[in-house]
Order: sequence, then C-alpha cells, then structure tokens
Amino acid sequence: MMKSGGLGSHRPLSGQLYKYTNVVKGWQQRWFAVDPETGVLSYYLFDGPGDTVQPGQPARGEAHLAAAVVCPSDEDSRTFTLNCASGDMLKLRATDARARQEWVDGLRAIAEIHTKAMGANPPLQPREQLAVHGAMASARQQLQQTELSDASLARCIESSDSPFPHTDPDLLLLKATSAASMQCLLQCLGMLHRQQQYATTNSLKHDHDH
Repeated sequence: MMKSGGLGSHRPLSGQLYKYTNVVKGWQQRWFAVDPETGVLSYYLFDGPGDTVQPGQPARGEAHLAAAVVCPSDEDSRTFTLNCASGDMLKLRATDARARQEWVDGLRAIAEIHTKAMGANPPLQPREQLAVHGAMASARQQLQQTELSDASLARCIESSDSPFPHTDPDLLLLKATSAASMQCLLQCLGMLHRQQQYATTNSLKHDHDH
C-alpha cells in the first residue's frame, strides 16, 4: 500500500516496493519513504504484511532526489529506475502498474522541486559551475521527454490496433534499439553528474584551502 501527501504538507510519500539487489539475492522487499522537505528517499528492512517500520529505525539506505531521473521500465508494467545525481541507480518494482505510476509521478514532482531549489540556492560556485548545473537540469528534462517518446513507440508497436505485424523483425529491432539508446543516455547523464560533483567538490576544497 502506498501513502502520499501533498508536497506542501509534512506527510511523506511512503509504501512497499521491491528493490533489486543483485543476481544472487534478486528482489528484496523494502519499505520506502520520501521526506518532501529534504527530498531524501529512505528505505528500510520490511518483512511484509503485519510488519511495521518502528520510529527511529535506521534506514537501510538513502537517495537524494534533487536532479534525479525517474524512468518507468519497458520490461513490465511494475518496474522503474531511479537514477540519482550521485550516479547511483535503484531498480525498483511496485505492486502493480497503478502503484508504479503513483510512485513515478510523486518522485518526479519532489525531484523537480528540489532540483529547482538547488539551482535557486546554490553554494558559492564559479559562474561556470552554475552554467553546468543549468545544462544538467535541461538534459534531465530532455531525457524525460525522450523517455515518453520511447514508451509511446513501444506501445504503438505492441498495440493490437497497429497496422504493422507484432512480429515484424524490423519493428522489434527498432523497439530494442530505442530502449537500449534510452538506457545509454541515462548512463551518460549519470557519469556527467558524477563528474560535475567531483569538479564542484574539488572547487570548494580549493576555496577552503585558500
């Protein structure tokens, strides 16, 4: 079950999700909660129905949503990924398609607010760093639009109303190439974010040393 509150309220976005760990452990059930004030997504150990997250229970992990990219997966109707500005990626699975859409919309809304806030109140940085931040935000928005186009293409190819046969090898190749290109672009954006963070950290360290 998922609970959500308005972003202006202090109620967090929270609920059960499955987190992909690795090929050995596979999908692990976790309780996720987002603090809309800080823009931090936290997840906790959670054993399922009847279990609760205790007040003060330490989080198993955290992810900052500022400048993050949230992408529904085309492999099924429940999976989505969260690509953080740090370069970390969480592969998550909701209980059903409706829950996935609620999580994607909620996470994107909070990410957008904190991305804008980060741009409006940046730490003291050179003008070049501010320009890079603006470019990153623009790239993130463009990728979200590209993701929508990729999803539309996949739906069109899979639709029963499509004038083209579902098994057309050229169309299947086009769908696979589009999905692979989308993932490649996301990985590139993640690498650029890591490079930006590295440059910013070094710049601040240099200012502090002097």
